[in-house]
Amino acid sequence: MSPSNTLHAAVYDAPPIPFRLSNGKIGGKWSPIACTLIYTNKEAVVVDTPITTAQTEELANWIAETLPRGARLCYIFITHGHADHWLGIPTLQRRFPGAQAVANASTVAYMKEHSDTTFVSTWSTYFPGQIDQPTAYAEPLPASGVFSVDGHEVRAIEVGQADTHDCSVLWAPALRLAVCGDAVYGDVHQQLAEANTRELRQAWIASVRKIQDLGPDVVVPGHKKVGEATGPWHLENTIRYIEDFQKCVDQGFKGPRELSQAMLQIYPSRYNTSALIMGCMAAFKFAGGNKL
Repeated sequence: MSPSNTLHAAVYDAPPIPFRLSNGKIGGKWSPIACTLIYTNKEAVVVDTPITTAQTEELANWIAETLPRGARLCYIFITHGHADHWLGIPTLQRRFPGAQAVANASTVAYMKEHSDTTFVSTWSTYFPGQIDQPTAYAEPLPASGVFSVDGHEVRAIEVGQADTHDCSVLWAPALRLAVCGDAVYGDVHQQLAEANTRELRQAWIASVRKIQDLGPDVVVPGHKKVGEATGPWHLENTIRYIEDFQKCVDQGFKGPRELSQAMLQIYPSRYNTSALIMGCMAAFKFAGGNKL
C-alpha cells in the first residue's frame, strides 16, 4: 500500500441528550454513542450513527473536518438493529451523497421488523420532533460480510447475542481494530433488558469472547463516556459487568430496586442508571416475582 492509501481511524462520541417519557417529562439522558470513522485519503466508512438530526449533523461536521480533502464517505455500517445506532442514516446520506448504508442481513431484517408504527412512535416520544424522516434502512452485505475501503478489507462479523440479538462488529485487520457496537460497553451501564435470562447473559459473554479471539489492539465500545479511551480492556470489563450482574441476581434480592443498588455499589462511576434499572426490572418475572 502506498502512503496515500494508509488506513486511519478516529472516534466521535455523540454526547448524551435528554429523552422524554410518554407523559412529556424528562426521563433521563441517553448514553453517549460512539461513531467510528475508518478512512484513507480517498475513501471512508463510518460505523453507526446517533439518534437525532442535530446529533447527526454534528457527526457529519466532524466527518467533514476529519477526512482529508477529496476523500469520500462511501459506507455507513450499522452494527445491530437498535435504532439509536441508525436513525441518523438519512441525515448522513444528505450530507454525503452516494454513501451506502450497509449491515449484515440479520441486522437489516431487525431494522425493518421493528420499524412499525409502534416502534416509530416510541422513538418519536423519546425525541419528539428530533428524528429525521423518512426512515432509511441499510442494505445487506454479502454473506461473507467483506467489503473494502480503498483496497483495505474490512469485515462485518456477526457475534450474536449482546444487549440484543444478531449483533455484529466491524473488523479492520490492517489496524487490528474492532468496532463493537453494543456487544461491548465502556464506562456506561450495560443494557441488560434484552439479556434477561442467565442463558442470554452467558450468550453475551460468549459473543465478547469471539471478539477477543480476533486479538484486537483497538476496541471501540458502542456506548462509552465522551472522550473515554478505546482499548482491549473494554472486553474483559464488559464480561465482568455481566458476571457481577448475574452474581447479584443469584443473591436473591426482593426486587429491581435492591438489585440496582447492589450493582451501583460495584459500579458507582458508570453512566446512565436508567439503563441499569431497565435491566434490573427485566431480571424479574413480575408474575410471581421469580428472577430469570
